[in-house]
Amino acid sequence: QVQLVESGGGLVQAGGSLRLSCEISGSITNLEGIGWYRQIPQRSRELVARFSILGDPIFVDDVRGRFAIFKDNTKNSVDLQMDNLKPEDTAVYLCNRASGVHYAWGRGTRVTVSS
Repeated sequence: QVQLVESGGGLVQAGGSLRLSCEISGSITNLEGIGWYRQIPQRSRELVARFSILGDPIFVDDVRGRFAIFKDNTKNSVDLQMDNLKPEDTAVYLCNRASGVHYAWGRGTRVTVSS
């Protein structure tokens, strides 16, 4: 059974940076299938970063140029580097499969960006 544990969130001022980590336990052979989502209250969960079928990073317009996604096969993790953060990036960030049937969701990690 695959378990996803997100970490690295916190409170940061606008313009600051955070690096989130998604640690994956259980049998998973394709880290490129994992993406990062964010959940803003009263809005749908949004997939903000993932890998293409060729392994290239893909981002939604709101975060392109500010976020980066990395996979670490030795740690079995997928990280999300977030730079130049904006107040509208405030959300709970979660990782999961970017397509297909999702694994059980983790608790996520909260990011709060103050203006």
